[in-house]
Amino acid sequence: MHQHAHSHDHGTGSILKWSLAATALFAIVEVVAGIQAHSMALISDAGHNFTDALALLLTWLGFYLQSKPANEFKTYGYHRASVLAAFVNALTLVALSGWILYESVARLRHPQPVNELVMIAVAALGLLVNGGIVLVLRVASRNDLNVRSAFIHMLGDALGTVAIIGGAVAIRYTGWQRVDPALSIVIGVLIVWSAWDIIRESLNILLEGLPRGIRLRDVGSAMQAIEGVLGVHDLHIWSLGSSTHALSCHVLIEDVPPSASDCILRSLNGMLSDTFHISHTTVQFEHMSCAISETGCAIPVQETHEHHHH
Repeated sequence: MHQHAHSHDHGTGSILKWSLAATALFAIVEVVAGIQAHSMALISDAGHNFTDALALLLTWLGFYLQSKPANEFKTYGYHRASVLAAFVNALTLVALSGWILYESVARLRHPQPVNELVMIAVAALGLLVNGGIVLVLRVASRNDLNVRSAFIHMLGDALGTVAIIGGAVAIRYTGWQRVDPALSIVIGVLIVWSAWDIIRESLNILLEGLPRGIRLRDVGSAMQAIEGVLGVHDLHIWSLGSSTHALSCHVLIEDVPPSASDCILRSLNGMLSDTFHISHTTVQFEHMSCAISETGCAIPVQETHEHHHH
């Protein structure tokens, strides 16, 4: 079973790697073609492709770093590195889309002739690249939330190239040059929307926020439902990387022999792993309520020398 999971990860990893290479390469082609054809829509679509490459990079790094072992300095491993990279890149993309919107508005005022045949050719190539990646990722996206977000990004990109082909055809037959900057404004907004999603998720992980899709109350209730558990407090859940979650808490149990408490711990860990996909857990058992006041178990806001935890 473990072997199978590993080979699945490896397969997904290589799919992501090739998809990333194809997307990045196509984005570069699009920038060059956009400059040649004077097409803002192609340049902004290249920016959109870079957001997708970023989503793929984040997903692939997540897979790669899961296998990289922790060491004595990075005791949790390197999960946060990809999150930090994503955060910085997404901020850059927001700045890029700001420039695209500024340029596009200027082009709307003073339209420039566009080479619509180059637009059609490049966008058709983009449709092939993105469509191919969408088909390949569709299978992998069923098992992994991370891959699913990359899949949605690529799907958005495929639709973007369809819009560009439509726009280029419109320019060809109506000669209305303003279609190009109008399209690039739409794509610029799309970049902000997808980059904002990456910013929000990566910032949540960096600030040790609750992982997306998990509710603290649900986890607490599920833990209290385990036989032998009387209460759960000081519960903290956070993410190490985009798909690796950790939990620490104090669990109040009845006075039972060590073998029984071991059984409760196994049940807790099994449930947390199966239901909430939380693999790193630190559970402290207590046989009576916290000796200090109600707030005694919380993280102190200001550490003082008098604070002793019994």
